[in-house]
Amino acid sequence: KLSPNVPENTIIGVRIPEIRKLAKKLIKNNEYQDFLKELPHKYYDENLLHGAIISDIKNFDNCIELLDIFLPFIDNWAVCDTISPKIFKKNKVELIKKIKEWTNSDKTYICRFGIEMLMTHFLNEDFKKEYLEMIANIYSKEYYVNMAISWFFATALAKQWDSTVVYLENDKLDVWVHNKTIQKARESFRITKEQKDYLKGLKR
Repeated sequence: KLSPNVPENTIIGVRIPEIRKLAKKLIKNNEYQDFLKELPHKYYDENLLHGAIISDIKNFDNCIELLDIFLPFIDNWAVCDTISPKIFKKNKVELIKKIKEWTNSDKTYICRFGIEMLMTHFLNEDFKKEYLEMIANIYSKEYYVNMAISWFFATALAKQWDSTVVYLENDKLDVWVHNKTIQKARESFRITKEQKDYLKGLKR
């Protein structure tokens, strides 16, 4: 029900922890290359496994190469959101270049993936104000892109309040994104009561 655009007959129902275990086993035994070439996959669970394998690849360039092949085949938020390569933490300089490329894509889930990677890796010690502008400049009619933008700004409010709140004060975001950002921030445990009350007054 959470992924209405995924045909029910393509869902086997394997749990994520089991998929991640299988991904580690395939990588350890070096038995995953042929599977990654079998695109497009028939089953939703196969796409989850594909993403889990990529998330565990230890070489950055190889990981990026595999991502660029796989991302165009993603057709739902759930598969997109489970991909989080561990190697990205050690390659921030190269990663930000790819994120700029992904967020400029007109493909829904490539763009969403780029937004999520920026949110995951660049809102703490590697934060720059220009990253907020980068996401604010994305204009899309796609629900799952706009949800990702809202999620990004709600997280940015929790981590970089002073730099982020001005985007709401100055109406720099699309109205729907603006209001959804406020909603998500006010639902967050990382935002203080005072901040939540202030955000309520900024609703459009």
